[in-house]
Amino acid sequence: MKTLLIAALLSFGLSVSCAFVGLPILRKIKAGQTVLGYVKEHKHKNGTPTMGGLLFILPSVIIYFIAGQARIANVAVVIGLAFMLVGFIDDFIKIKLKHNEGLKPYQKITFQLAISLIAGVFCYQNGITVFHLPFVAKSIDLQWGTIPLVAVIFIATTNCVNLTDGLDGLASSVSVIYFIIITILIGLQVEFMPDIYLKAGEYQSLRLLSICLSGGILAFLLFNVNKASVFMGDTGSLSLGGFIAAISIFSSNSFFIPIIGIMFVLSGISVIMQVLHYKRTKKRIFLMSPLHHHFQLSGYSETQISYGYLVVTVFFGALSLIAYA
Repeated sequence: MKTLLIAALLSFGLSVSCAFVGLPILRKIKAGQTVLGYVKEHKHKNGTPTMGGLLFILPSVIIYFIAGQARIANVAVVIGLAFMLVGFIDDFIKIKLKHNEGLKPYQKITFQLAISLIAGVFCYQNGITVFHLPFVAKSIDLQWGTIPLVAVIFIATTNCVNLTDGLDGLASSVSVIYFIIITILIGLQVEFMPDIYLKAGEYQSLRLLSICLSGGILAFLLFNVNKASVFMGDTGSLSLGGFIAAISIFSSNSFFIPIIGIMFVLSGISVIMQVLHYKRTKKRIFLMSPLHHHFQLSGYSETQISYGYLVVTVFFGALSLIAYA
């Protein structure tokens, strides 16, 4: 526990330092976000520095490697950074061309699918085919079925986190709660479940990585809450999704993602429902999707929405721990 707390504090401190140094650089190189025109409430945000994911993901990873590491968690880092690279390329194109469209959808999904399939094969080859069941402290082994399922989980998680990143402090506040809950959950499972499938050191390393990311995100929130002075961009959101999926999958907690990450799921579902319903009826279910824009157009402030998402995440995160309490 002491190691985890120290790692979180160090990650927080280094991320704050990187933000103070990096923000002026982002402004100087004019790495500003081009805001979508149809979101009228966000016009004032046009030109806000983006690619802020670099300011908290990289410091968190550095502290993780200094504090201690193990092979499985190292692979989680590689996967998270791979998704960050996809996001960085996407953000770079947006900044270079000064519009809100970066990589083409097919290009982005191709990169994501490649990373996800590699992760699925890695899981299968290393015996990470077990999935803990929520609320019952039991597990199932999916064997070869792990490969396609892991690929789907990675793609769904990264895109849902990306969709949630639409208001100041929204994706970051939900993510920090997710990482804190998963850190606690892994610790409880190692202590109370007789059937763990990795060495204890591997689980400890996954917890270390998770808590380092928590510290980094908390630091980022100082600069990202309304009114945000920096956005995480796809550099941050795709990376966060990659880390959430990797840590959850490698600790056998894939099925907890839609529970602890319920607000990520609702963001993705709201977009799918809106698109399908509109194509069929030319009418909308929500005032705007993803769901947070519906709430915003309903009169709620960005701060209220972010706080609401955080509270719901805390509730479902606590619910996920009940079987081990």
